[in-house]
Formats: sequence, C-alpha cells, structure tokens
Amino acid sequence: MTIHGRSNAAVFIFMIGKSSIFLIGPMGSGKTAVGKQLARMLDLDFIDSDVEIEARTGVDIPLIFEKEGEAGFRDREREAIESLTAREGIVLATGGGAVLNSANRENLSQRGCVIYLQTSVDQQLERTRHGRQRPLLYTADPKAKLRELMAERLPLYEVTADLIVSTDGRRVQAVADEIAHLLADPKDASP
Repeated sequence: MTIHGRSNAAVFIFMIGKSSIFLIGPMGSGKTAVGKQLARMLDLDFIDSDVEIEARTGVDIPLIFEKEGEAGFRDREREAIESLTAREGIVLATGGGAVLNSANRENLSQRGCVIYLQTSVDQQLERTRHGRQRPLLYTADPKAKLRELMAERLPLYEVTADLIVSTDGRRVQAVADEIAHLLADPKDASP
C-alpha cells in the first residue's frame, strides 16, 4: 500500500475534508465486494456506478455496449460519475474504465478520497472468468485483453489515487480492514 504523491499529513487533512470514498481499479480488483464491506464498516451508503447506469437505462451493461458501443457506454458512465461524486457520505465502486475520462478523474479526485484497488492480470483473470457481465472480455484471449487494458489504464489509476491497496490473494474483509485503518490513521501508510 502506498500514498500516491502526498505526505501523510496532507493525506490525513485531505481525507477528513471529504466524506466520500471512491474505489477505482481494473475489473476483478474487488471494488464492489470491498466497497460493500467498507460501507458497512463505516456506516456509509454503497453505490456501484455500473448498477446505477443499469438502473437509469433499464438495461444491462452488455446491452448498452451492444447497442451504443463503448463510446455510448462511456458517455453514460461520465454522467453517472458526475452526479454520484456530488453525493456525500458514500462509498462508490466505479467501473474499471471510469478513469479513461478526464472529467471523471477530476470529479473523483476533487470530491472524495480515491483508493486504487491494485491487482495483477492473473488475479483479474481468475476473478472474472465465470462472469458474463464484462463485454470487454468477450474475446478469444481475455488475458491478452486484460493486459492491454492494464497497460492503458495503470498510469491513470496511479495518478488519480490517493491510496493504493493491493487485493491480490486477499480476502475482502482484510482489504476493507486495511482501508479503514489507513483512513483512521494514515501515518501507518508507507510513502
């Protein structure tokens, strides 16, 4: 775990000044599972941006990709992130590609504490292999696609994050406990 680009004191001041936590990271990093647990622990509302998009449109993400393409989905995602990040007292799990849009990165960074849930491509593959809700993995070589996505998105995750926490080989509760501990006492985070 690291604090990205800020001193421990600056992170502590930043965190107490913002009431929401935004989880970013690739698909399969555990954003939804960790987010739900963290929200329970901190007595905050949990929101998944993909679920919100589905509720707004009345259709699932794969159908949006099929009918509107990735660009259409990203427009809807931008609108959802803009409104959701304006809410206070939430834990928000974003989609893996939310950081691709500069407006999303700005809203996330300015309106809450952004935590990048870091995971390896092998762990992603293991966690996503049975899912049917991941249109970007509808390919003959999902591992190659995950590598491609990571190469494109990793610098954006890192520049957007206030904290980076690894989820590889870890249970949801352990990750949520670590995040809660870091939020309560950021001096324990290593720079």
